[in-house]
Amino acid sequence: MIKLVYVIRKRQDVSEKDFHEYWLKQHGPLVRSFAKAMKAKRYVQSHTVFEDAGRQIRGTRGMTETWDGITEVWWDSLEDFNSGGDRTEREKAARTLLEDESKFIDFARSSIFLTEEHEIFDYTK
Repeated sequence: MIKLVYVIRKRQDVSEKDFHEYWLKQHGPLVRSFAKAMKAKRYVQSHTVFEDAGRQIRGTRGMTETWDGITEVWWDSLEDFNSGGDRTEREKAARTLLEDESKFIDFARSSIFLTEEHEIFDYTK
């Protein structure tokens, strides 16, 4: 399983409230509409909350970076990520999602990377 992790900072001209609402209620359903075309298996948004507690935890580690949230998208394989599904639909999805993200994400202050999970424990099962 391959996972794309997108660490996000909102655009400075977008309020925190508007950022979270748009990301969840507009962008999330848009991503869902392209899931099959992209062969994506799972999509999760994690919105930053309890910033005071986060600031305290970062302080104990000398960290200064803050984020507004994280998106995670899963694929069965790198092949599915790179070339799964209809090419025309994937290109349309990529174009549309990039255009939509530009409305609320500060690309220069955000980051994307691919990961492979190594579960150490899961007590929720």
